[in-house]
Amino acid sequence: MKKAVIITAMLLGTGVAYAAPAPVEDIGGGSSEDRIARLERIIKARQQAEFETMRRMDTLQQEVLELRGLTEQQNYQINQMLQRQRQLYDEIANLQSKPAAPAVSQTPSNVVASSSLSETDSYQRAVDLVLKERQYDAAIPAFRDFIKQYPNSGFADNANYWLGQLLYNKNEFAEAKTAFANVVDNFKESGKRADSLVKLGLIAEKTGDKTAAKNYYQQVVKQYANSAAARIAQQQLAAIKP
Repeated sequence: MKKAVIITAMLLGTGVAYAAPAPVEDIGGGSSEDRIARLERIIKARQQAEFETMRRMDTLQQEVLELRGLTEQQNYQINQMLQRQRQLYDEIANLQSKPAAPAVSQTPSNVVASSSLSETDSYQRAVDLVLKERQYDAAIPAFRDFIKQYPNSGFADNANYWLGQLLYNKNEFAEAKTAFANVVDNFKESGKRADSLVKLGLIAEKTGDKTAAKNYYQQVVKQYANSAAARIAQQQLAAIKP
């Protein structure tokens, strides 16, 4: 009898030992799900915060780019004004530094034979017609005579550019194109080459050849990056409709 009681007690204890772990496993499983849920909420919150931060950074970056573009445009306009002013001062200074011309120069400059002047005087005479006397029509043959007489002069690129600009202002695009093309083709190192390419692009636009205009502008952007001429070319490219 006593032995039966002991065996029964042992069996009951064994049953309890095997039955007890079940609730512990259920509780543990529930805790893991809670932790996973909390982690998911934390990750989602962080992702949302990062998305919001990136959105704000994108907005700020766009604002910075817009401000930078405005600043570059203003700097370009200022540089253009300063460049034009320096050019005028240089031309005037060169003219003022020359000695007085002989008595024959008392004849109006637009009728003085270019053959009677030196290379430098001939160029300065043509420039003087533009800057001082504002005789633009008379300046055109003066520059033509200079280019014909001194085709390899150190002033030849500037003379061709002046001639092209004067003709361009009169809408004589075919002759202006020849003058600008002369700068581009024959004076590779000229400071007027990039501007001449831009002018060739403008002439192409005005004469309805958008393909040629794009080619000229793209050449400026490629060969003279970060220059004032390149910025003008980029603006013109953006303005050309497909």
